[in-house]
Amino acid sequence: MLYIILGVFAPIILNLIHLIIGIFLTLKRGNVMSVGFTAVAFLTKTIGMLFLTWIGVGFFKLDFRIYVPILTFFWLFTHFIEAFVIKSYMNKNISNHS
Repeated sequence: MLYIILGVFAPIILNLIHLIIGIFLTLKRGNVMSVGFTAVAFLTKTIGMLFLTWIGVGFFKLDFRIYVPILTFFWLFTHFIEAFVIKSYMNKNISNHS
């Protein structure tokens, strides 16, 4: 059960939070602020992934050969979805201001 909670749901929630903030910033503050947030999000997501890796492998003693691939797959998959969604909002922002 911990493999699913920490390996699947946690990275999805982490990227969903970043997606909501990214959409808000794109719509309210513009594309430049959104790109700036993306740079900061790289650091916060890195810290989040390190924490999730530590809590899963170090604290709960999950098998890293199973847990880390699940964690990184779902993080990467939701990260791509986040990137395409934010890009579409940024493109809409550009076309609205033209």
